[in-house]
Amino acid sequence: MVATVVQLTESKKQIQHTHRVFDDQKKAFRNNPMPSLTERQENLKRLKRVLMTNQDKLLDAIDRDFSCRSKDESLIAEVMPSIQGINYALKNLEGWMKPSKRHVSLLFQPASNRVHYQPKGVVGVIVPWNYPLYLAVGPLVASLAAGNRTMIKMSEYTPHTSALFREIIESAFPEDLVSVINGEADVAADFSGRPFDHLLFTGSTSVGKLVMRAAAENLTPVTLELGGKSPAIVSPDVPMEDAAQRIAFGKALNAGQTCVAPDYVLCPADRVQAFVDEYRNQFAKMYPSLRDNDDYTAIINERQYDRLQGYLDDARSKGAELIEINPAQEDMKDGTRKMPITLALNTTPDMKIMQDEIFGPILPVVSYGKLDEAIHYINDRPRPLALYFFGYDKSMQEHVVNSTLSGGVCINDALMHVAQDDLPFGGVGDSGMGHYHGKEGFLTFTHHRAIFSKQKFNSGKFVYAPHGTAAHKMVYKLFIR
Repeated sequence: MVATVVQLTESKKQIQHTHRVFDDQKKAFRNNPMPSLTERQENLKRLKRVLMTNQDKLLDAIDRDFSCRSKDESLIAEVMPSIQGINYALKNLEGWMKPSKRHVSLLFQPASNRVHYQPKGVVGVIVPWNYPLYLAVGPLVASLAAGNRTMIKMSEYTPHTSALFREIIESAFPEDLVSVINGEADVAADFSGRPFDHLLFTGSTSVGKLVMRAAAENLTPVTLELGGKSPAIVSPDVPMEDAAQRIAFGKALNAGQTCVAPDYVLCPADRVQAFVDEYRNQFAKMYPSLRDNDDYTAIINERQYDRLQGYLDDARSKGAELIEINPAQEDMKDGTRKMPITLALNTTPDMKIMQDEIFGPILPVVSYGKLDEAIHYINDRPRPLALYFFGYDKSMQEHVVNSTLSGGVCINDALMHVAQDDLPFGGVGDSGMGHYHGKEGFLTFTHHRAIFSKQKFNSGKFVYAPHGTAAHKMVYKLFIR
């Protein structure tokens, strides 16, 4: 009871703090609605400096939040893409900011058309727990490049990272430029209801619907980066070593707690056993042991661990064949939150692992006969955030790409499209809406302001009333044909 009262009091303070900071950022933006190129570049450089300076502290904080998070994985999947994203923005920002000239029809000459890219104002960012640094920094880079003020709500499930990130941001930026908000779910709910000029949410589809509903009350535009069940198709003729190795990497990174992790594999029926054998072989090369191996990440908390164990129990009770990939045959159920990869064969549609996004180290393998069966299987389901195809036949690659729709695609790789600075990242349908990263991030957080400009000569007078003159008839003859 006492703990509940304390939590409510703290939440109230955080909500009041959120409202005050929001108002301060609104006022600050009105005082400087179009930051210069130099200002934006300095903000990005400041962010880079503070991340580089606190790199080791951030790695330690993420490790503590997960109880074991591979520091190399954090470097590869959080620090490196964050720094590379800043570098890319710094290199290209001047070009992004330039107004673009647009065509003017002869009907309206002499005149000029151009599009100015202006900051929207105050941007809200809601960060999930699985990549707490990268999924805070990525949107922040785009928002700062676009010239906005930014408020970031960190996840309550990563308390050490969230507290440290708030501390280092406060050391680098004034609160009316960038602010980090911490707190429980009620703080996040209030945050999503603020009348931001743009709101970006990364998380589950179910919570994304709540965020969008709250944003709709203010007509706040949203970018939703959700998830779903991202398939990996093994073609009939790809070398199995190549496919299994790359799928194993994509699924094992962060123990499968990745929105674009391969969620299930579509494999030719006559190659399923070969896939199982080669996957076991490739995974063992990367992770010869699990329990005390700092390279293999733990499940974030007991709630997520129990959810995943429940998926396995459900699949087992409904007849799935579960194959645990545990190279050293270690006991993993005596206090550790590490889970071996488990392949699931002979699955049925009523199993939870075939209905929900798994978000953990469980990988169903679904057999197919012809490639079009695999394509139909994907198209019968909600559109995924990512799709992976493994096969070197160019006509097959083109067929799969043209016959499906997903947020992004990797051909003969997994996850790596997310790290491409010059590619947009985003979902479609159930997996999200809108894009960011690189130029698309800059465009997402800017208002594309159309400007039509004329000088002294007014060609428009030829269509002014009174109508029916010779000038009108000439205009109609020239332009209605």
